[in-house]
Amino acid sequence: MTPLRWTTLLLCVAALLVFWPLWPPLVLAAWTAALARPLLKRFDRLLKGRRRAAAALSMILFLVLALPLTLMTIGVIAGAQELVSTVQGSPTAVGALQTLIKGGEAESGLPSNVADAMALLQRTGMQGLGLLTNVAGAAAKGLIGLFIYFVGAYTLLLEAPVLWLWLKRHSPLKPDHLQRLGDAFHETGRGLLVGVGLTSATQGLAAMIIYLALGVPRALVLGPLTGIASIIPMVGTSLVWAPLALGFFITDHPVKGVVLVGLGLGVIGVIDNFLRPVFSRIGALNLPLFLLFLSVFGGLALFGTWGALLGPLIVRLAIEALSILKDEERPA
Repeated sequence: MTPLRWTTLLLCVAALLVFWPLWPPLVLAAWTAALARPLLKRFDRLLKGRRRAAAALSMILFLVLALPLTLMTIGVIAGAQELVSTVQGSPTAVGALQTLIKGGEAESGLPSNVADAMALLQRTGMQGLGLLTNVAGAAAKGLIGLFIYFVGAYTLLLEAPVLWLWLKRHSPLKPDHLQRLGDAFHETGRGLLVGVGLTSATQGLAAMIIYLALGVPRALVLGPLTGIASIIPMVGTSLVWAPLALGFFITDHPVKGVVLVGLGLGVIGVIDNFLRPVFSRIGALNLPLFLLFLSVFGGLALFGTWGALLGPLIVRLAIEALSILKDEERPA
């Protein structure tokens, strides 16, 4: 390699190190811009070519739709942390199951009217908003990340074609190779946020409604956790609802236990078979379930919470790179 190539390589590595602490908001911004692009096209036509205004409206609408789900997700994370602490405090496995079933939560039943339903959503959302406020107030890094996410998503929504053209011209990779890697990047975002995310969210919602109907405490936390467990091969959602059913039997509620087993097998456990093909039309992740499971939990172990996104992204890009290399080495 020439001195210029070495210098360029070192500077590119240094630039990656500079951007590395900011990769979560940057990656999410890129995925958000890709998902919001259909809105941009619609608003661009309605506003007769006023692209910046169309981009701003697209971002506002997309974020308004995503914000309640984000707050509830953060609330669920906070509730899950409390749940883990409570279960760990039980001296035996039987005691832990009894805690899950008898753990007296105020909302341990289906809301009887619209006001009660709104109160449940408000409690969960406010819990998430409170946690988000505390985190942002305690660390300027959180505020910087939010700022970079918003600015990055707006910029990429508006300027992505120009930036992509510049990258194709200056990248050492062939344009078609870069295009394949870019497609794999966006596929991972759509697959995780839409394909896997919506399927898991739907299973979690179904589980939450069932848990509320059966009077399971902490149903607002255990429901989403059931949806998350759906990506685990073989056991899937039964990792959550099966111990709850066993807890009903232990606490002398056999009818509820039988009902939960039936609904777990017949509704929660199979709903993804019907929904996954539908959501896959919007965003499918080309990773086997077992590999997705390994990449998510491997990413969590290596990079922390954000590793749940980075793990699958790295694995998917690695698979695409290997495929490109194989195609290049194949005789013409």
